[in-house]
Amino acid sequence: MITLKSAREIEAMDKAGDFLASIHIGLRDIIKPGVDMWEVEEYVRRRCKEENFLPLQIGVDGAIMDYPYATCCSLNDEVAHAFPRHYILKEGDLLKVDMVLGGPIAKSDLNVSKLNFNNVEQMKKYTQNFTGGLADSCWAYAVGKPSEEVKNLMDVTKEAMYIGIEKAVVGNRIGDIGAAIQEYAENRGYGVVRDLVGHGVGPTMHEEPMVPNYGIAGRGLRLREGMVLTIEPMINTGDWEIDTDMKTGWAHKTIDGGLSCQYEHQFVITKDGPVILTSQGEEELINQKKELSSFF
Repeated sequence: MITLKSAREIEAMDKAGDFLASIHIGLRDIIKPGVDMWEVEEYVRRRCKEENFLPLQIGVDGAIMDYPYATCCSLNDEVAHAFPRHYILKEGDLLKVDMVLGGPIAKSDLNVSKLNFNNVEQMKKYTQNFTGGLADSCWAYAVGKPSEEVKNLMDVTKEAMYIGIEKAVVGNRIGDIGAAIQEYAENRGYGVVRDLVGHGVGPTMHEEPMVPNYGIAGRGLRLREGMVLTIEPMINTGDWEIDTDMKTGWAHKTIDGGLSCQYEHQFVITKDGPVILTSQGEEELINQKKELSSFF
């Protein structure tokens, strides 16, 4: 079921989005050559405990196992949902960090610092029943100086995301978003992943409608004011097809070993256009951080 969000719900998601964005900004100083990838997971866990936010990915149901970490850390040819792990980052690596956070939570309701994030079953009791503001965003990081191949892939993927967001206006259709992303990326020789897509957000992290990064303009559900969506193109240097790690059921890789990049923002559709809720202040094409109260 598709729900149009109230001003109160959007305000809560905006607060969560500001916190998530601050974590992505903080990661810029952590993700460097010689650093253990596991430090990314530790940083996110520490920030959540300090500011009383729930890492909502811990305990997400999986076909083989429930997701056990606060972040997804996908490296180079990994497309999405790869586990954070002990790996020393190298010059030229491409790391994508995805997370879903919920809060802020009043400590009188739940003291997140007391939770054992390693106890997935315990965490599920909280993450699966969370009903407050949540935010979902993935960002790509070049480790050290990127190669031209990595830089071009990152630039095209980020631009594709913003092109998709610009199409998310009242009266347009879901297909308008996907068609714009697909045309932009494929015209530059890249593959657009089909198996993983954007989605609605709230009250849970994955809601209808699904928002593919490919499609036909003028087709699909019509967009309405009050929808909160994510757009998250996953763009490959080679073929669009991907493979899944069947040991865990989570990590996806490019089928041909090529590089993959992902950027993701969460936003609300207003009568005056999309407003990004997970902004890091980097947008140039979209008039960002308007007063949400002026739209409802």
